[in-house]
Amino acid sequence: MTTVVFADLVGSTGIFERLGDQTASHFVTQLTGDLSRVFEQHHGRVVKLLGDGLFVVFPAEGDALAACVTIQKRLLEEPIHAGGSGHPVQMQMGIETGEVVEIEGDCFGDAVNSAARLADLAGAEQILTTQRVRDALAPVLRGPLRSLGPMYLRGKSEVTEVFRVEWQTGRDADATVMGVSMMATPKQHLLELVYGDQAVRVEPRAGKISIGRATTSNVSVNDSRVSRVHATLEWRGGHFVLNDVSSFGTWVYMGNQTEPVVLRRTESYLVGNGEITLGCERDAEAAPVLRFAVKA
Repeated sequence: MTTVVFADLVGSTGIFERLGDQTASHFVTQLTGDLSRVFEQHHGRVVKLLGDGLFVVFPAEGDALAACVTIQKRLLEEPIHAGGSGHPVQMQMGIETGEVVEIEGDCFGDAVNSAARLADLAGAEQILTTQRVRDALAPVLRGPLRSLGPMYLRGKSEVTEVFRVEWQTGRDADATVMGVSMMATPKQHLLELVYGDQAVRVEPRAGKISIGRATTSNVSVNDSRVSRVHATLEWRGGHFVLNDVSSFGTWVYMGNQTEPVVLRRTESYLVGNGEITLGCERDAEAAPVLRFAVKA
């Protein structure tokens, strides 16, 4: 078994726009070189540099986790500013473990694909991993892992239990998904749900709200593809949880992701912001699309 890490620089496009290609390229090259050395100090091998990120493999899950946490803590404690100004550098990371095939120094396999998808899903300063990694860790290392619930990663037909690594000791790590900051304490969170001229604000620990075709629903959607009670939304375990109870399913698009989490009598945590379509994909004709945003 090999443990795979993808570590991506957040907001690299803005850095290139602000500094210009030559200066930004020099900065990113120096940054990824510095990060490579940290990974190597934790027994990692850098398979390749990805322009604004790194693809690294480890012989053990604990080493991979320690390396990622070390980098995140260092960037927090010793901020790096591209060009000496602007927002400090932030990384988003994904960790997965599994069988990996190595061909001429490159690595391939399901674990590689999953780690890349987790890094895409993660937000600034965040490390995401899976149940498989958690199970392989020594019990003493599992404490900082907090479940985000089952999610469908792009390209995978089966659901994946995703965990966030709460590496920010003494600081609320209900952090960032899709680049949206959620650093407030849970009682300060609220979710805004908008459909047409209907807008609902859901506060933590409020009662369960309903979404469906019924006129008595908290959010009423008059569409033949929508069940009378299509989905429910509630605050549970420190998260807003969307539960599909419909006949035709619910599609959840988080942040700027093009691939949805498809719910069929299953549930998903809502984090950051995105869109929800009821009974069909959002590309369908006149799809009923709800917008959501979790805010502090």
